[in-house]
Amino acid sequence: MPSASAVPLSAHAPASRSPWRSLRHRGMRWWSAANFVSNAGTWMQLTVQNLLVLHITGSAAATGLSMSVQAAPALLVSLLGGAVVDRWPRKLTVAVSQTLLGAVAFTTALLVALDRIDMTALLVLAAVTGVIATVDGPACALLGNDLVPVADVPSAIGVGALVHSAGRLAGTALAGIAVGFLGTASAYAANGLSFLFVASVVPFLRPAAGAAEGAAAVPREAPARAEMGVREGLAFFVRRPRLVALAGITGLSSVFGRNYGLTLAVLVTGPLAGGAGAFGTVSTVLAVGGIIGAVLGARLRKPSVRTVGLLAAAGALLQVVAGLSPSLAVLLVLVLPMAVVESVSDTAGTAVLQTDPPPHLRGRVLGVWSSIGTVWSLGGPPLLGLLMEWAGARGALVAGGLLIAGSIGAGLLVRRRGGPVPVPLAAKDGDVTGREALGTAA
Repeated sequence: MPSASAVPLSAHAPASRSPWRSLRHRGMRWWSAANFVSNAGTWMQLTVQNLLVLHITGSAAATGLSMSVQAAPALLVSLLGGAVVDRWPRKLTVAVSQTLLGAVAFTTALLVALDRIDMTALLVLAAVTGVIATVDGPACALLGNDLVPVADVPSAIGVGALVHSAGRLAGTALAGIAVGFLGTASAYAANGLSFLFVASVVPFLRPAAGAAEGAAAVPREAPARAEMGVREGLAFFVRRPRLVALAGITGLSSVFGRNYGLTLAVLVTGPLAGGAGAFGTVSTVLAVGGIIGAVLGARLRKPSVRTVGLLAAAGALLQVVAGLSPSLAVLLVLVLPMAVVESVSDTAGTAVLQTDPPPHLRGRVLGVWSSIGTVWSLGGPPLLGLLMEWAGARGALVAGGLLIAGSIGAGLLVRRRGGPVPVPLAAKDGDVTGREALGTAA
């Protein structure tokens, strides 16, 4: 499901840096439990879905097509989904979207159980899921933030990353058991139940004292169409230098620095003469580093774009050294800090993205971000593949790392010389304006 105007902190909230501090709030504990159940159900379905497509078609290309069809709506209609999130109360939006996703999962389970499923039906259901997800994704992320004080948002995001990892492990394991005893349809049915569980928890969630008032910032009466349009969110994003910088940093890192499943696989099995087992070890170390990084990232209190940039540059320099690794042992030593830095950077960037815009624009900003991220995910691997064809695995890692670090360094120098560019914001009731509104991402 995986998480500005700074909102005032509660006067009684202790200045804790514990990565678990968001869990001291009852609403966040319930939300984390619901997310664990939902992630487990999602991974149960994902584990069997590709196998189901292969069983129906016998084609690996068809499997890739089904994944692309589900991802395509994020590119095409995420801006509209973000506008929906800003227009309607957050809890209602999440409850409805989760219920609809559950209905899609149950429909698929029924078709599989009756042996009425075919590729056309799967593609239609995947497209419907993708459309609903353009609303559900930002709504769920912002609802979690609404439950805690703004200083605890990094903790909530870090906990969410850990919950996602735990749900993935549990869901993958449960999928094999469920399919073995009850058949493929059971994985889809379990996912449907997990969505309904989340929908049933949502009405009982209560924000903590001093929590971000995102949901409350949405007027109960429907605002004017012009005020809630897609264009306003897109214009805000483009005119917000820190968000543009964050997009640039994340884009460079996503294309040239984080496709380790491709670059490290070629490096390990090629120049380092390892096999599938060796790459499995590297992947395990990456996963462990990601978990450690999520815990460390959850300790952040006021992350900024500068923090994200410095972490991304550090990770890029580690990538350069990794590209020059003379042996698998040296690579393993470098992979752990690479994954840790990447995970902390992700947490910091997500916290900035979800707290920097004023509450009435956050859904649309996340919609813009989702569209941009889809472009990276679709275009990044082919670009990286071309670079690897030209420069090899070592050359791609070194060149990509130097490009990332050099671009971020140049950007920091330009910003230091030019100074910040103020961007006027249209204030709404309950929004914080002026310098205080930029506190979480300065």
